[in-house]
Amino acid sequence: MAGTRTLSWVELKLFLREPITVVFTLALPPLVLYVLAQVFGNAPDPAGRVYGGAGPVDYYTPAYIGLVIVSLGVIGLPVHLASYRERGVLRRFQAARMPAYAILVAQLAVLFAAVLAGSALLLILARLSFHVHWPASWWGVGLAVVLGTLTFAAIGVLLGAVLPTARAAQGIGVLLWFLMMMISGAGPPPEVLGPVLRRIGDFTPLKPLRVAIQDPWLGHGVNWTQMLVLFALLVVCAALSAMALRRRD
Repeated sequence: MAGTRTLSWVELKLFLREPITVVFTLALPPLVLYVLAQVFGNAPDPAGRVYGGAGPVDYYTPAYIGLVIVSLGVIGLPVHLASYRERGVLRRFQAARMPAYAILVAQLAVLFAAVLAGSALLLILARLSFHVHWPASWWGVGLAVVLGTLTFAAIGVLLGAVLPTARAAQGIGVLLWFLMMMISGAGPPPEVLGPVLRRIGDFTPLKPLRVAIQDPWLGHGVNWTQMLVLFALLVVCAALSAMALRRRD
């Protein structure tokens, strides 16, 4: 247990030294939320044609909590693991007989700490500056955040296992981040996208995560369908990650 705590602390300090990951996790979501809030305010569309009838800030705040999770899953974790592979750190862990569960627990601890910090920054900004409404169901939002973080952790391990270098992981991760933000409902609302883009966005992993967080936040209850999609993604990506890592050995 002491070794796991020490490893988690070291991994957290390494996370804070990764400028791209810190920017995309802690700085960019609040910055984009602030700009969008200044442009659109938080008054709902009277006709209810966009944002599902919610105010823009009430819509984007939970969506951007999802974007914080995406930042860690497609940029932070893949770059970190690919870098470990390139420098032979994983082999040194094996040589030192470091248990695999200790490495996994340390990575998850850093992910959840970063999600908590990024979400807190968003909430503080949205509440103090734009009077965002609190979630209608805290436990529903929390359940979606926990499941979404585990799902994107599995996606991150998979990307980190299959991408050849840390530089490739960073480039592809940034591309995926912007692509998912723009077509999955965390940028332009889905109602204004064309049918082709909206359809493509339906197949990105951010879509079920965004809806799973937004629905309990906005009072629509827990969306068990999207939760099931996230769970299926978690199982598939975890299995593929295990296969990819064994092949690397």
